Amino acid sequence: MIYVDADACPVKAEAERVATRHGVKLFFVSNGGLRPSANPLVEMVFVPEGPDMADMWIAERVGPGDVVVTGDIPLAAKCVEAGARVLKHNGEVLTLANIGNILATRDLMADLRAADPFRQGGGRGFTRADRSRFLEALERAVRAAAMEKRR
Repeated sequence: MIYVDADACPVKAEAERVATRHGVKLFFVSNGGLRPSANPLVEMVFVPEGPDMADMWIAERVGPGDVVVTGDIPLAAKCVEAGARVLKHNGEVLTLANIGNILATRDLMADLRAADPFRQGGGRGFTRADRSRFLEALERAVRAAAMEKRR
């Protein structure tokens, strides 16, 4: 299965395309505001309003052989620990080998932003290259997860 933390996710269409190609169930998890899909493989999951409700829904269900798409690093860490394959929207793969450093960097940057109100602002924009990297990474992750399930 593929789980997408769908609030503000820029690659929903790409995830649906890959899920359809592989015949894999896809869950878009959100607080609402998403257009339903006519695709029978896609399930829209609307969780109650509140902090991290979508994250909790995904973390409670994910396991080995599943793929998670999220930009939320704490959610990614929980999913990696549960044995899922995790991708960021730009195709970056999060694993047991790198999630600790990524989580520590996230926490450090949050502390720096809190200490310096002028150190705000987003990162770089989402590019076509990011979208392409995501598609390639999701293809690899879905294939690897399918192999894992067959074992």
